[in-house]
Amino acid sequence: MNRWMKIAYDEATKGMLANEGGPFGAVILKDGELIAKAHNRVLTSKDPTAHAEVNAIRDASKKLGRFNLSDCILYTTCMPCPMCLGAIMWARIGTVYYGATEQDAEKGGFDDLRFYEMLQGKKEGLTLTQIDQKESAVLFDVWNEKEDSVSY
Repeated sequence: MNRWMKIAYDEATKGMLANEGGPFGAVILKDGELIAKAHNRVLTSKDPTAHAEVNAIRDASKKLGRFNLSDCILYTTCMPCPMCLGAIMWARIGTVYYGATEQDAEKGGFDDLRFYEMLQGKKEGLTLTQIDQKESAVLFDVWNEKEDSVSY
């Protein structure tokens, strides 16, 4: 097993056996050095966003003192769910190695595959309705006019 994936695997096992969350672990590296390792903590935190990848990104960002992790690599024990994939993209992490698939996660009772299918329009389950676009879009005009806005 890959050295870094093994650390993510061990994190997943630790969290799962402690009933902190599902069987997911992740690590983040910078310049070949371990910056963060985390596991799923949805059950203990009562936070549906406390996935391994998100927890690792939060930890790495705190340790590095920045939100841009474009010089980092992430290893995760499962194909990231859409939420985690979004977090990875927002963190600008360009390289991700993953183990299990969304089909494997489905066998464990997790919704990853269903969420990906919903995003592709193959399944129903979420209704998105746009309202107040004109008023809400003004926020971006205000943002663009701010002299101290920080792009991310």
